[in-house]
Amino acid sequence: MIFEHCHISDVVKIIPKRHADPRGHFTELFRLDLFKAHVGDVTFIQHNQSMSRPAGTIRGLHYQIDPAAQGKLVRCARGAILDVAVDIRRSSPTFGQHVAVELSSETDSQLWVPVGFAHGFCTLTPDAEVWYAVTNTYSPEHERGILWNDPDLAIDWPVSAQAATVGARDMLQPRFKDYAADFA
Repeated sequence: MIFEHCHISDVVKIIPKRHADPRGHFTELFRLDLFKAHVGDVTFIQHNQSMSRPAGTIRGLHYQIDPAAQGKLVRCARGAILDVAVDIRRSSPTFGQHVAVELSSETDSQLWVPVGFAHGFCTLTPDAEVWYAVTNTYSPEHERGILWNDPDLAIDWPVSAQAATVGARDMLQPRFKDYAADFA
């Protein structure tokens, strides 16, 4: 397994090794000892999976505040996505910056999105399935979001706002400059 720290070093791309033969392949996706050594000591307590039918589906940018803040280990189990993590920690030197990484079922790569980041993705293929392990349970009263296409974030989404498939809730999220300092 390779652990690549992104330009925002708390966000880590994890590239597992595939062992292939004529039958198919085997991939070790998670090892606690390696994760602790390269990322940190976290406990995953909930696993989630989403499926998005059309390519160009946007989900996010979502996060939860304390005491239900979540770190996420994200993997695209089918198809491909552009996965995005936005640093929303006001005290961080990378506040307001983001990491964008393509994840696909062809590579089995994963992205570690720590607490203090808003998370979202855009599907690059139809019928994309995304699996993620989280460090806290879902809590509607602690859930927050930021507008996915906020020009201040300058995320280079692979789909225009007119062509994107976006849920009603995600279309109504506040702009980044208007969000509360949830992670001071």
